[in-house]
Amino acid sequence: MAPVPREKRNVAILVTSQVLFMVASITVMTLSGVVGQQLSPDPGLATLPIALMMVGTVVSTLPASLYMKRVGRRRGFIAGAALGGMAGGLVSFVGIATGSFGVFCAGNLLLGLYQGFAMYYRFAAADVASPAFRTRAISFVLAGGVVAAFLGPWNASAATDLITGVPSGGPYLVIALLALVAIGLLTQLRVPPSSEAQPGDSARPMADIAARPSFRVAVLAGAVGYAIMALVMTATPLAMRAQGFEMGQVAVIMQWHVLGMFAPSFVTGSLIARFGVPPILLTGTLLLTGTVLVTNLGVSLAHFWTALVLLGIGWNFLFVGGSALLSSVHSEAERGKVQGINDLIIFSLVALGSLMSGALLHHLGWELLNLAMLPAILLVVLATLWVTSTATGRT
Repeated sequence: MAPVPREKRNVAILVTSQVLFMVASITVMTLSGVVGQQLSPDPGLATLPIALMMVGTVVSTLPASLYMKRVGRRRGFIAGAALGGMAGGLVSFVGIATGSFGVFCAGNLLLGLYQGFAMYYRFAAADVASPAFRTRAISFVLAGGVVAAFLGPWNASAATDLITGVPSGGPYLVIALLALVAIGLLTQLRVPPSSEAQPGDSARPMADIAARPSFRVAVLAGAVGYAIMALVMTATPLAMRAQGFEMGQVAVIMQWHVLGMFAPSFVTGSLIARFGVPPILLTGTLLLTGTVLVTNLGVSLAHFWTALVLLGIGWNFLFVGGSALLSSVHSEAERGKVQGINDLIIFSLVALGSLMSGALLHHLGWELLNLAMLPAILLVVLATLWVTSTATGRT
């Protein structure tokens, strides 16, 4: 019975750390564009800090995975929270205090490094959990976003005047403080030795792993789901403002979207355990198709609300399902490189989607932008059916 309390304690530490990280991420998505507009010499560069956070994630995700393979999850997570979260929050604050757009961008880039490490909290949950609890543990970590959906926007607004004379600087100091709290928690994380790769463990070449249908579908589902979500989410405020909606209404829609992303995580793991990964992935593609349909039926507040909630839930099913599938295709010795390649591909597409969002909205319009997502959704459907038939053929 002794391993059970430790298992739950480890997962609780990871869930709390996820909440603290997500507050930082949502604060950046909510506030950094506004601050960028104030500091930038060119209004067209206003969202550059947000894009740089994604770039920071892309360039750090594979090194983070390989580093943790060498030193362990605990030390890696602590390094990410210190060098990314604390340093990023403080450098961003200094950029605002000194009126330096370049320094502020550097701070957001460091916060991307924080994200590069924190994205592995979900995989660490699989490492510390028993096989029967594994998919639920991944879901619980992602469910931390439910709390952050409230705390992130609250931090971005309530802490704005925290430091007199540095408007909008307070939320970034809060990010640094929360990262310090995360470091304290992560020092108590205990990854079982069996979940860490041992020096004598053998590992297959990456090409052999990548040839497996399960690996390809896991990466495709996570990457397509995340890229579509990021692209449509980034375009939503612009589309709503073009329709005359107030920023308060935009904020409410975005909050519901974030809840749609993370609230299902309380049950996604149980659904995977009961029905398997392929049905969950197919349900996710159906939900994303629903987003496309709703956005082409109208542009009322109800249409935006419905579309963004469906978008969030669809992302959840594809991302959690893909993460669960990926955890089944590698050994402990292969974990670092496989998870690193997975997240490198995902966040490369996310960064590309975020950067393309404004241009696609401008050239195609809201309805056609969403219709353009259908081929990628269909690709996930066909790949999932393919891996299902492959698995059936082996039985």
